[in-house]
Amino acid sequence: MSLPLNIDWQQILLHAFNIVLLFGGLYLLLYKPVKKFMDERTEKYTKIHDEANEKLENAKKAEAQMEEKLKSTQSQIESDLIKARADAENEAENIIKEAKEAKKKIINDAEEAATREKNRMINEAREEIAELAVKAAEKVLNEKTAKKENSNA
Repeated sequence: MSLPLNIDWQQILLHAFNIVLLFGGLYLLLYKPVKKFMDERTEKYTKIHDEANEKLENAKKAEAQMEEKLKSTQSQIESDLIKARADAENEAENIIKEAKEAKKKIINDAEEAATREKNRMINEAREEIAELAVKAAEKVLNEKTAKKENSNA
């Protein structure tokens, strides 16, 4: 059976079947693997993006923790510094107090030594005065005895 314009339905159906087979084969051979590859790639980059966001969040948390630790460390350092200053002031006061006590002891020792030296010098002077008095008395007695002997002679 022949149709006008030489249209053969059998040929049209064969060509349509070939086109369906071609598209089906291309779908199976090209579209499906490319789609699978693209889905895997999208999933991979989505996973990388999610991991990057998670790491960024962890980094932000770690940064916040470090800032908190830094603040607590700074406050600890400030309190330690205040304590160290107070300890240093107390130590300075103790040193000054000890120095004043040492000064008083040195002055008292010096005064005692001066008093002992004064007393020693006074005693030596008394002894010398006594010796001089004895010598003077001996001299006077010797002179008187010599005059008496000269007048008796």
